[in-house]
Amino acid sequence: MTINRIISIAGTMLLICALALAGCAGAAEPPVPDAGRQVKPVPRPAETQKKFKIIHIMSYHSPWEWTDTQLDGFKEALNGLDVEYKVFILDAKNNSSREWLQQSGRQARELIDSWQPDLVYASDDEAQEYVTRHYAGGSIPLVFSGVNLSPQEYGFTQSLNVTGVLEIEHFVESAALFHRIVPGATKVAVVFDDAPIWEAVAKRMQARTGEIPAINFVAWDTIGTFADYKDKIKEYEATVDGICLVGIFNFKDESGNNVPYREVQRWTAENSRLPDFSFWIDRASFGTLCVVSVSGYEQGLAAGRIAREILVDGKSPASFPMQPTTRGQAAISLARAKALGLRIDSKTLLSSKVFSTYGWQ
Repeated sequence: MTINRIISIAGTMLLICALALAGCAGAAEPPVPDAGRQVKPVPRPAETQKKFKIIHIMSYHSPWEWTDTQLDGFKEALNGLDVEYKVFILDAKNNSSREWLQQSGRQARELIDSWQPDLVYASDDEAQEYVTRHYAGGSIPLVFSGVNLSPQEYGFTQSLNVTGVLEIEHFVESAALFHRIVPGATKVAVVFDDAPIWEAVAKRMQARTGEIPAINFVAWDTIGTFADYKDKIKEYEATVDGICLVGIFNFKDESGNNVPYREVQRWTAENSRLPDFSFWIDRASFGTLCVVSVSGYEQGLAAGRIAREILVDGKSPASFPMQPTTRGQAAISLARAKALGLRIDSKTLLSSKVFSTYGWQ
């Protein structure tokens, strides 16, 4: 196993009696029911135990704001505890082939089996598919965040040792912000790459289009290659007024490799005359016009609060509902707005995080 894929972080702070920050806001959608999961207490750690071992299975890469802020929030919730962390990176956005992920998943499971952590924290869906589902129903507590698919897909809802935080995109809020900035954009195309996680996202979005009567979502396109994406963007200029960019990570180049999403965004900003929106704050920093972002930090913080109660108070994972965080943050690429000739009112700007330049500048 290569050194750059596993990061060991040793915490040395003494245990203090500080409670985690106030619990995260209520769910945007009803919690996943816990029917059939009889709550059984996890044995309380011995009073002499002052150090915990936690493995974080990171689906994607680092540095990247989404993954890094989830881990930052998780650690913040465990502040004051003596924790040794190991981080295993699956790198699923840069290497999305099933062969790669199966091999990475096996290596991650080997780490878990050999190190025997007190808890596994796994972020985003690939970590659940290739790692944590193998431990559902076992003795190691599992806490997840950033999960788009239903926990039932991974066999979690009947497992007493699993809980976590779902990721529900702020679709209606993002579309409303987009329409406020570009009121004339009434026909919108939605773009996905071929990652399996987008099927559930698309269904949730389609179920809520009626809440956005000012916009007609005329296309829901799954695109496989970067060349096809470029062609489709040019086609859109004759058929729609705007684009919702959801999945842009798995577009393949001529050699079959994933094109970095920042390269996709830069090409879009430099070549497309259509305004666009999405759901993650780093998209705005790299040229997407506007987003109402799911907070990676809030996702990790909520997961960390759960982990703290499991480790310190001996609570069962099954006693925590699997539900999403609700806090979103509006963000606007002012650089993109200027390039498109759009004027944004001061109230909208003041209530948003504003990126005045592109992330590659």
